[in-house]
Amino acid sequence: MPGRKRLRAVSSKEQGQYEHIMESAENSGRYGNRAKEVAARTVLKQHKEKGHAKGE
Repeated sequence: MPGRKRLRAVSSKEQGQYEHIMESAENSGRYGNRAKEVAARTVLKQHKEKGHAKGE
């Protein structure tokens, strides 16, 4: 998506999850201005729990 910030060290699938969570949170009004932060933290937490190394 043009104009969207890419998360570093995540796969394209995880990037899609980030964008989906962020858009959903923004549309529903949850988290206020923190939608990007919450989406990034959620995806990175899942990334780490799966045992992925940086950049996988």
